Amino acid sequence: MTDMAPPPVFTHLLAMTDHRATFEHACLTDRRREHGYCTDDMARVLVVATREPDTPGVLNGLAGKALTFLNEAQSFDGACRNRMTCGGHWTDQPSTDDHWGRTVWGLGTAAAQSDVSMVRRLAVIQFDRAAEARSPHPRAMAFAAIGAAELLTFDPGHPTALKLLTDYVAALPEPTDDAEWPWPEPRLTYANAVLAEAMIAAGVALDDEALRRRGLNLLEWLLNYETADGHLSPTPAGGRGPGDTRPGFDQQPIEVASLADACARAATVDPRPLWPEGIRSAAAWFQGDNDLGLAMWDPETGGGFDGLHADGVNLNQGAESTLAVIATLQQARRFSPVSQ
Repeated sequence: MTDMAPPPVFTHLLAMTDHRATFEHACLTDRRREHGYCTDDMARVLVVATREPDTPGVLNGLAGKALTFLNEAQSFDGACRNRMTCGGHWTDQPSTDDHWGRTVWGLGTAAAQSDVSMVRRLAVIQFDRAAEARSPHPRAMAFAAIGAAELLTFDPGHPTALKLLTDYVAALPEPTDDAEWPWPEPRLTYANAVLAEAMIAAGVALDDEALRRRGLNLLEWLLNYETADGHLSPTPAGGRGPGDTRPGFDQQPIEVASLADACARAATVDPRPLWPEGIRSAAAWFQGDNDLGLAMWDPETGGGFDGLHADGVNLNQGAESTLAVIATLQQARRFSPVSQ
């Protein structure tokens, strides 16, 4: 596994984007207009666009589109719509499913990390509206908690962010005493590492050492559980539970990106080398250090492939997979030996 990951490439993401937003799906490299856009992806777009250092103008434009989309997605009570047609019509009603949590995550990240003052101001305004809502879904609340923790790095006393984090912590399940399966769910499902990352982020923001440590311990267990023969072997789309046959397919890039983001957050509060090593393993997974030894991205365009199957790679390059590659390589760059 090489220490040096390539830089993120935005060419395919920009090609997937029109005047309104980024299309959700692709057939190989061609955007599928008939499937439209989604809030989930535009929140991710806002994250990667605003945390890119020395942001070029084209990415500032992308962040602006994401902010406009997320603003239109929100209702007055903070809940969000998720799906829009290519003609600009919403097809669902506002809810607080995962796309709401990702919206809060994106807005908090933009407020804390954008180098454009107008983006920061608009992100805070939208955050204050969205973060008044609450979700019954653990991952939605975890994404929102990460966004709140991000905002608190920019404005440590922000009341809406503090209240969201406090409510998130109050709703967490009690830790399990099962050393073999400490995970707070009976099976791993999707974007698993976000549950641990949110605990770390909230623990730091609220100065709760026990919660911070719980998140680090869960993430360490997950990273070990998702590693086989020296490479990542992430939870497949069907989930993974105790005793499941491994490796499992269809593996999704979102799992790898979630691990990279969580390891990056852990690395800021815990000096152990396993976290940068986890990030490098995530980047290496896209480069072919995986269960089939096959590349999961196009290094020329930055397009991410949609899944690793038992019989090969799903070569469609949708927005979620492409954003997962970009996010992972951003973290790998942050924690590469040269950058430290």
